[in-house]
Amino acid sequence: MLNLTDVTEFILLGLTSRREWQALFFVIFLLVYMVTVVGNIGMILLLKVSPQLSSPMYFFLSHLSFVDVWFSSNVTPKMLENLLSKTKTISYAGCLVQCFFFIALVHVEIFILAAMAFDRCMAIGSPLLYGSKMSRIVSIRLISFPYVYGFLTSLAATLWTYGLSFCGKIEINHFYCADPPLIKMACAGTFVKEYTMLILAGINFVYSLTVVILSYLFILIAILRMNSAEGRRKAFSTCGSHLTAVVIFYGTLIFMYLRRPTEESVGQGKVGAVVYTTVIPMLNPVIYSLRNKDVKEALNKVIGRILIS
Repeated sequence: MLNLTDVTEFILLGLTSRREWQALFFVIFLLVYMVTVVGNIGMILLLKVSPQLSSPMYFFLSHLSFVDVWFSSNVTPKMLENLLSKTKTISYAGCLVQCFFFIALVHVEIFILAAMAFDRCMAIGSPLLYGSKMSRIVSIRLISFPYVYGFLTSLAATLWTYGLSFCGKIEINHFYCADPPLIKMACAGTFVKEYTMLILAGINFVYSLTVVILSYLFILIAILRMNSAEGRRKAFSTCGSHLTAVVIFYGTLIFMYLRRPTEESVGQGKVGAVVYTTVIPMLNPVIYSLRNKDVKEALNKVIGRILIS
């Protein structure tokens, strides 16, 4: 039996073992990663230079884009490297670091999505009191919680990963270091890790999702009470992009992490992992720019200024 501290590296089996598919995947995911980085950094800069996008909603959106850049960068570069490499390895330290940042950033993102839902609830349900209820100090406190809680939770979860033991098998059936395949291939120390993963994931997902659901119930009630059809249309428009991002992100995470690790679930989880590690970070700026009138107007103004200059 090899303790985790005796393992110097792991072999990442990746998405496929076929060389022709690996070359194609490399091109696809390289393009996706470039679009993700450019799109999210562009969104952050747009929100920074546009005075009309200074409300708490866009403050949270800038942090969502920031997290998406790091979320994708934690996984994609190593995946691209292994698609071209014959060894396809990741060091022991690199595996732990990847696990730590992955768990931390997942928690940061789900609670940022919850904070954004609460912000929309305040804006639509109490528009006259919105400025005082969602002041700059309140927004900073709301955005600080996901970072502090997410990284502390990840530290505890990573220490439990450190307690896993392996019987000589160091092949991870995934394209990054993820908890389910690590648990599946470990031969000791899995009980605590498996059930703490399920309990932590369940509590945090349920808590943050409850905030989202309750916020949207209050939003729906407020919208139904509106007399103006234009007001209802605008309210649905501002919430539609956020609700789309929530459904995609939570759906894929629940599909992977709220099940016991088995050969079948780990294999299926790779497909879901592709969605939330590469596709969703790329789609978020697209969703928020195409479905949000204010963002589109600000983008047109910035492009117009660039063309004129």
